[in-house]
Amino acid sequence: MAERSTVGRRERRLPAPPHVVWRSLVEPRQAGARPWLRLLDDEVEPRVLRAEEPGVVVWSSLWPRRPDDVLDLDLRPAGGGTALRWTLTTTGELPDDSTTGHLRYRVNHLLWSDLRRSYGQ
Repeated sequence: MAERSTVGRRERRLPAPPHVVWRSLVEPRQAGARPWLRLLDDEVEPRVLRAEEPGVVVWSSLWPRRPDDVLDLDLRPAGGGTALRWTLTTTGELPDDSTTGHLRYRVNHLLWSDLRRSYGQ
């Protein structure tokens, strides 16, 4: 098995409890939920590679040009909400600084802006 290299990592809080955030990550287009997974033209909907309720979700790459990337999402209770930590790793070639910045920005935007807004924040 190839060793994974870390491309980026960040942890922040979301206002919803872990079981709600977990469901949002496992079923981002669930009926009745506010839409939040707004992808760019160079992105694809991630596949859920692993899901352990309520604390772990692992997504496939959002970027077809980077198929070896994986996004680990770890959740834990935090003050009535959820502490969500994402870690982007790859078994492929590490991206250059510009691409790394873009990948990190996109994950941050999807989770800390779009997903947060879906909870009314």
